[in-house]
Amino acid sequence: MASLLFVMTGTAYWTLKDGTRHATGYWAEEFAAPYKALAEAGHQIVVASPNGVVPTVDMMSLRPEMAGSAQIALDLEAIIRSAEVMRRPIRLADARLEDYDAVYLPGGHGPMEDLSVDADAGRLLTAALASGKPLAIVCHAPAAMLATRIHGVSPFAGYRVTAFTNEEENAVGLGPKARWLLEDELIDLGVNFTKGEMWKPYTVVDRSLFTGQNPASAAVLAERLLKVL
Repeated sequence: MASLLFVMTGTAYWTLKDGTRHATGYWAEEFAAPYKALAEAGHQIVVASPNGVVPTVDMMSLRPEMAGSAQIALDLEAIIRSAEVMRRPIRLADARLEDYDAVYLPGGHGPMEDLSVDADAGRLLTAALASGKPLAIVCHAPAAMLATRIHGVSPFAGYRVTAFTNEEENAVGLGPKARWLLEDELIDLGVNFTKGEMWKPYTVVDRSLFTGQNPASAAVLAERLLKVL
């Protein structure tokens, strides 16, 4: 069976352009759906975060209206509670790509705060892309691609990529409050940004890079990942 590294945000907030802190973390569905699918298939999972911080779930993602129903919210919470790996993450600085067969980054607004400027995330993603190992990134987690720039140039330039869109950020009311928007920054990075309908599953595969647009895309991304492991 394969060994997978889940690279997760270590922050519980996202700093808005007025300096206020928006409570966040990782989005429950984006961790739970792929974790459940991959673990049930027998794959081993290790969680890494900046400084080995235990990841914080965005409580908004466990609200029934956001999760889809009260039962889905309870199911997501149960998966998270059962995931022992979440309580003992390794330090991202200590993660060695050669120990894993694939890398996955779930979103939530947290990566906009920390992974987007994390040198260890940048090095790991650069190495993963160069290795040809499956690299799957969903929703706001493509913000970590911004940390791969050296002298303004990223190895992700030219890749077909999707991520949480400006339209979706505006729809949740955070677009006007953000210091920057992910879609804009990725386009500036030089990727070929594509997108589907708001809130609907949409995934893109370019070589060994798998990206998903939004929370609904996480389960689909996991299915695509399972097929190549």
